[in-house]
Amino acid sequence: MAHPTHHYHVFATEGGYCAIAWNDVGVTRFQLPTKSADSTERLMLRRLPDAERGNPTAEVAEAIAAVKRYFAGEETDFSAITLDLDGQDDFFKQIYAAARRIGWGHTTTYGALAKELGAGPEAARDVGQAMAKNPVALIIPCHRVLAAGGKIGGFSAPGGSVSKARMLVLEGVHVGSQEPVQQSLGF
Repeated sequence: MAHPTHHYHVFATEGGYCAIAWNDVGVTRFQLPTKSADSTERLMLRRLPDAERGNPTAEVAEAIAAVKRYFAGEETDFSAITLDLDGQDDFFKQIYAAARRIGWGHTTTYGALAKELGAGPEAARDVGQAMAKNPVALIIPCHRVLAAGGKIGGFSAPGGSVSKARMLVLEGVHVGSQEPVQQSLGF
């Protein structure tokens, strides 16, 4: 079975350079900001090595505009963006659907998201794994999912938990201080 062609586009935001990838079905990947277009492109191509640069479709252009608004601090809703999550585990797809319902300025925890899906507390770890493997971070707002007790928790994107906290601050959410485990993006 042939894999659909992926196209990608790198673009600047107030938070740094982001990249988005798509196919004929929908958005397949999103790269959170880095400080340079080259590093963003490298990260995108590491995940989709056969992707080709492309001109965004109308829907992808709308997603890019929404991302730019987000990093400018404007309330933004990504829930209407069509995604292609083909190849993802069915439970992860349920987790991603639930995470997409977490609105601007709101948070939940790994455990609460697991409970919402009818799973026991042991599934909180699965929620954490799904967030770490989220192919379209921000569009599926994994930064809004916190650890137990409202602690910031991990974040596998560039900048780690510092970037997660900065994204939440853009939304007016302040989480207790967190020791950075990775270097910050500086946005």
